[in-house]
Amino acid sequence: MGQSSSRSRPRSSKHAVISPLPSDSAEPVGIMSDTDDVISGSDYTSNLPDECLACIFQLLSSGDRKCSSIVCRRWLRIEGQSRHRLSLNAKSELTSVIPKLFSRFDSVTKLALKCDRRSVSIGDDALILISMKCRNLTRLKLRACRAITDDGMAAFARNCNSLRKFSCGFCSFGAKGMNALLDNCEFLEELSVKRLSGVTDGVGAEPIGPGKAAGALKVICLKDLHNGQCFGPLIIGSNNLRSLKLFRCSADWDSLLVVIAYRVTGLVELHLEKLQLIRKLHIDGWKTNRISDDGLIAVATHCPNLQELVLIGVNPTRLSLEKLATHCQNLERLALCGSDTVGDAEISCIAAKCIALKKLCIKSCPVSDHGMEALAGGCPNLVKVKFKKCKGVTSEGADWLRASRGSLAVNLDAMAPEIQDGSARELEASDIGIPQTDDQTRGINSWRPMSFKVRLGLLKGRGLVASTLRRWSSFGGSSRNNLERS
Repeated sequence: MGQSSSRSRPRSSKHAVISPLPSDSAEPVGIMSDTDDVISGSDYTSNLPDECLACIFQLLSSGDRKCSSIVCRRWLRIEGQSRHRLSLNAKSELTSVIPKLFSRFDSVTKLALKCDRRSVSIGDDALILISMKCRNLTRLKLRACRAITDDGMAAFARNCNSLRKFSCGFCSFGAKGMNALLDNCEFLEELSVKRLSGVTDGVGAEPIGPGKAAGALKVICLKDLHNGQCFGPLIIGSNNLRSLKLFRCSADWDSLLVVIAYRVTGLVELHLEKLQLIRKLHIDGWKTNRISDDGLIAVATHCPNLQELVLIGVNPTRLSLEKLATHCQNLERLALCGSDTVGDAEISCIAAKCIALKKLCIKSCPVSDHGMEALAGGCPNLVKVKFKKCKGVTSEGADWLRASRGSLAVNLDAMAPEIQDGSARELEASDIGIPQTDDQTRGINSWRPMSFKVRLGLLKGRGLVASTLRRWSSFGGSSRNNLERS
């Protein structure tokens, strides 16, 4: 197009892959000058207005547009000025070429900045420079741009306040950057957020939204967020919201959805998929023991659907246990191992408050027979209880509890050796039905009780095994039978 057969030039591979950045002082390799076109007398597009030529370029594929742009300087200029959508590799090296790049593509309104998650991305300086060159942006997509902070997002939002669609994934800025976007971009209609690691939760978490964008937002999509509750004010405050999509996000969505039903009356699409409402939680604080009542109270407050809780080396008190029993009404399986603060008073609290509890395991805790007496009249759904290495619990107390609640399986094992390996401790907890876990992902149905041989295999040395067997043989008939049943 625009070249005669006599003036046609063979296109080598180097002409097909050409940098879009012309030099200030020299003509890029492979680009014909306007003078060549005039001399040839065969530029059939010379009488076409630039607008018509731009329309033709917009009908071509991305690859054809690149090839066409190297025909001559005029085509290069028009193709650049008519390109409204641009996708760039957002590695840190991009920063140095941003001025020339956006001098050519000065009409971009839809921009995607994507970086390999293993590479260093552009930072605040590059994003601010882009926002100054592209003040008419209406869409921005950020992927794995982890070097962008709250400050960069705030500056970008001030310069590109006409934004209508924003999407980010695997980024590291936080609530301040997101709030700056919502406060400045009052025309924002669609928001998509995936794995935004800079947004924190907890007591000091900063809520997100609603901001000035609340009146325009029509679509909100949240994916893979462990702190989705921070977006609650934005969702509730978006009065014109039409579509809400939540994928694999943890939060107290039940109470939030109730508020949405009354406040967001225009909602026509609600997509909920694999919401991570925590039901199983295993905490091993054996080495650090930094988890206090405050942490357990936070668990109780934010995990109302908890069904299984295993605490190893954690020291809960009556205060946190009452909160767990009050807020976690579905708690069915509880294991407390190596807790110095779990005594008779705490067992009495569990017996009185944990109505749904079915299986209880207490190991290496300062509990006595008085604590067992509390279980005789509490936990109406309890079917199995195990006391292990609790010096204050005797076989007489276990026999009394069995006699008081004939349907209750009471397992007493006061002679198991101390095992320091974390995986072995979890196996011991599994004796009450708590599943063995590989990174806490294995399901309840995968549990199998440990056999007598396996438990003996945990003992080191034949002499220790033989000594243990002699001690077992010295017990009376009923006590020995009870131990064998365990």
